[in-house]
Amino acid sequence: MTRLALQHGAVNLAQGFPDFAAPEAIKEAARQAISEDHNQYTITWGAKNLRRAIADHYAGRHGLDLDPEREVTVCCGSTEAMIASLLATTNPGDEVVVFEPYYENYGPDTWLCGAERRLVQLHPPDWSFDPEELRRAFNARTKAIIITTPHNPTGKVFTREELEQIAALCREHDALAITDEIYEHILYDGARHVPIMTLPGMRERTILVNSLSKTFSVTGWRVGWVLAAADISDSVRKVHDFLTVNAAAPLQQAGVLALGLGEEFYQELSRHYLSRRDMLLEVLRETGFQPFTPSGAYYIMAGISAFGFADDMSFARHLLEKAGVAAVPGSSFFENPADGAHLIRFCFCKKYETLEEAGKRLMTLRGS
Repeated sequence: MTRLALQHGAVNLAQGFPDFAAPEAIKEAARQAISEDHNQYTITWGAKNLRRAIADHYAGRHGLDLDPEREVTVCCGSTEAMIASLLATTNPGDEVVVFEPYYENYGPDTWLCGAERRLVQLHPPDWSFDPEELRRAFNARTKAIIITTPHNPTGKVFTREELEQIAALCREHDALAITDEIYEHILYDGARHVPIMTLPGMRERTILVNSLSKTFSVTGWRVGWVLAAADISDSVRKVHDFLTVNAAAPLQQAGVLALGLGEEFYQELSRHYLSRRDMLLEVLRETGFQPFTPSGAYYIMAGISAFGFADDMSFARHLLEKAGVAAVPGSSFFENPADGAHLIRFCFCKKYETLEEAGKRLMTLRGS
């Protein structure tokens, strides 16, 4: 969709990257690191000071006691962190439980490992799951469950109660919880982020994946990490080493500064995105969409039934070519495309000017 947006001169509300500048202090830290010759290989599992900064971050925010020498692995973004974790822990024939709709990479990730997915539906409007359906998805072949919270594409934030239900099944079936928590600091309306790793019995059976990308508006830096018990981390590190060796050395140094910015930065981050969320929600409702209000992340899933198109693909093409706005067809997030044929996803991690222009263009749909 990004390529098509460029081709048609459309406003890109498809791919989830900011079109505004990253914090100046972080960019300056990267420039300084290059000047100070942090330009060679780091230890493959991450620069020592960054691993310490990551461990301190989780100790301060979530009370997690992590050993940076044995339980923190720095990767090339959360994308590599996720595939390295799955390759390190799953075997052909294993099953991985995945909530649907799901972030697109989880399909190829499991296929590359030879694992099979067991899908569990998230049901609108609050994107809740049926505990009995989840229980039926677990069995003797279940190796892991992937949890994305806050969730892409829906913006759902899993509650402590929901996570406790998942944790109970992981303990019962001796399964891992692999959590993608890349949007953990982008929360709205009083939502709270709870890492499942902090729940009873989950410290040794959770693999937590995160990154600098979304929190600090540096999606191109590709600096992420995996937190896991020492025995799991040892396997993840072996896979990571042969995939990428190490994340960019100077950007790891900038990550140390980023993780030390403090609580005020995170509070401002959520306020910053909340106003953008509400701005786009209003436009979508006025235009005729049926948007679902997200509690976290920076995406809005919206129903398109009012526009009378046969499916999401034809509507996305119409939206791109006639209104000049790019969004992601909802079927991208489902195993069966028909399940997402009535949905489309917008992102709002954009300048106010970008959202205003998108709003003007979307308003033209009312007369089409």
